[in-house]
Amino acid sequence: MDHPTTQSRPRTLFLGLAPSRRLPIPPSPPIRVAPAPHAMLRKVVLAGLAATAVDAFTAPTGFFGTRQAPAAKINSVKPVSARTQRVNGAASLRAAEATKNKLPASVKPGVVTGQALVDLLKYAKENNFAIPGVNIVGSNSINACMEAAAKYGGPIMVTFSKGGGQFIAGKSLPNKNDEASIAGCIAGALHVRAVAKQYGIPVVLHTDHCQKAWLPWIDGLMAANEDYYKTHGEPLFSSHMLDLSEEPLEENVEICKKYLERMAKCNVLLEMELGVTGGEEDGVDNTGVDSARLYTQPEEVWYTYQELSKVPNGHFTIAASFGNVHGVYAPGNVDLKPVILHNTQKYISEKLGGKDKKPVNFVFHGGSGSSLEDIRYAIEAGVIKMNIDTDTQWAFWDGVRGYEAKYHDYLQGQIGNPEGATKPNKKYYDPRMMLRAGEEAMAKRLIQAAEDLNCVNVL
Repeated sequence: MDHPTTQSRPRTLFLGLAPSRRLPIPPSPPIRVAPAPHAMLRKVVLAGLAATAVDAFTAPTGFFGTRQAPAAKINSVKPVSARTQRVNGAASLRAAEATKNKLPASVKPGVVTGQALVDLLKYAKENNFAIPGVNIVGSNSINACMEAAAKYGGPIMVTFSKGGGQFIAGKSLPNKNDEASIAGCIAGALHVRAVAKQYGIPVVLHTDHCQKAWLPWIDGLMAANEDYYKTHGEPLFSSHMLDLSEEPLEENVEICKKYLERMAKCNVLLEMELGVTGGEEDGVDNTGVDSARLYTQPEEVWYTYQELSKVPNGHFTIAASFGNVHGVYAPGNVDLKPVILHNTQKYISEKLGGKDKKPVNFVFHGGSGSSLEDIRYAIEAGVIKMNIDTDTQWAFWDGVRGYEAKYHDYLQGQIGNPEGATKPNKKYYDPRMMLRAGEEAMAKRLIQAAEDLNCVNVL
């Protein structure tokens, strides 16, 4: 079978609709970013998994009264052009119409896996919305995700990174063999499973970028999935991402195919990456990468689609790069070309006979700071999930910062404030107060993201 190799991969880009017309990628400078055991573990995992029959938890109630944190400032979405308003008007109408369609019966409140996840992603693509995929670092950011989803009326993807898992377990723990990263991700997943149904929304449990050197991390999580599957008939996690985009194309696809064969046996979905997402995020540093590598070729996606489709019961999504960069940058530093996704869908659709116009489930990495026009145009091309991290990190911090600013004079000592020299300040410096302010601000930012993604009132 003819397919492009990494060595001979053409550095051209489909910009026109005709597959025969190729235009060279305009040169651009590199993107620069400012410094911004498994056996023992399995026993621990099994003990934890045995405690997951906690579907009847009572929804937690707050103790914060009516005091509200200052609203986070949202500055990352670019102004919308007149053309965007015309295009997005139709997209918004279609998203609103999605609420009239019947949500697949398999999709219920709580963690969604297996066929239910496949049905949910199909429902999203058919109704022109994408699910926010949010990186989390603990129960506070997890809860903010689910709180937001309950408010905007749509699904949410709670995403664990290797570093995020380590942070949940505790940064003081050894992590030489990824034992802390594995244990932390499992602990976070169990937390989601314990409370997700109480929020009344579908939740996708996902893990983020895993490069080749980090595969033992995924191996540990797959062992947990397999153990959970034996007891509960479904995996612990919904999906995992392998990011082998730095490897030659054939090796990338070969390893992904091997893992998909294992995942398919316990109904885990695979997300894989083609091309490179620029910038830096959670230990993955692609700053200064050759700009040509930020754009994926349709032939590469077609080859990948063919190979992964050979896996029985295998389900997958593809993060095809179209200029994506992690982080938020000044205007002009990031050149997204979502037309690549449109042309790739057309290319593969024709290869398959043309019946399915959007055969590929695409995901959008580096979504923070993207223009509304690019987001909506990418959704039109079959993007069913967009990753968000930088913007939600800022929102959480801004909520905490705003709380401190509002109650500054009550946070300078345990005793003494503007109400009197002997007045106690315990209720102001209680960590739950500032953390709740961060949760509220993060949830507010995610509601805005859901609106951008047409993911409002779709349940």
